[in-house]
Amino acid sequence: MSDITVYDPVPLDVAAPKAVRPRLLLLATGLACSAVVMGYSGLLGYYIAARQAVVQTGEVWLPDGVVIPLTQPNFMALTLVFSVVSMLWALSAVRSEDKANAYIAFTLTLVFGFSQIVQTFYLLTIMEMPAAESMVAVLIFSLVGIQVALTGAGMGFVVVAMLRTLGGGYSARDYEGVLAATVFWIMTVGVYLALWYTVYITK
Repeated sequence: MSDITVYDPVPLDVAAPKAVRPRLLLLATGLACSAVVMGYSGLLGYYIAARQAVVQTGEVWLPDGVVIPLTQPNFMALTLVFSVVSMLWALSAVRSEDKANAYIAFTLTLVFGFSQIVQTFYLLTIMEMPAAESMVAVLIFSLVGIQVALTGAGMGFVVVAMLRTLGGGYSARDYEGVLAATVFWIMTVGVYLALWYTVYITK
């Protein structure tokens, strides 16, 4: 009888497969985003409840002489929506090993973020609302300040992702940091949109 084997014998010196590294950065970013969303939602809820209590009495919510124009808030919303597109572009470029487009997209995202921060400070100057004169001012400045701080943190995250990509740390094989930065950036844009509607639009 002839010895017929269907499968090739497996050699005994086969190297073990590489361990899959857990996505700790992405997990930590998700937890941080969840905490920010819950905390900011609570502050927004308190702002809405306080405004409703004042409006029901027939009084005006904003202090006398304070006007919130809509031009700057609307342009800021549009700017940050564009920044989401550029950040997703950066993620796609890194996954495609297209570093040239990745750097362009990272830079555009940073420019959009910086533009939003500058427009926010300009808006606060033309509102002419002293920060410590009333509870309304304290709440508005708190909501706006937190949003600006989150945008700054998001820009820092994007800079780190860009530098790691430049150094070869992120590529099509490992782009976890860029994905985490994208998730965080989208969260910051969502925070602004909530601020935009609650404070700037409905006032």
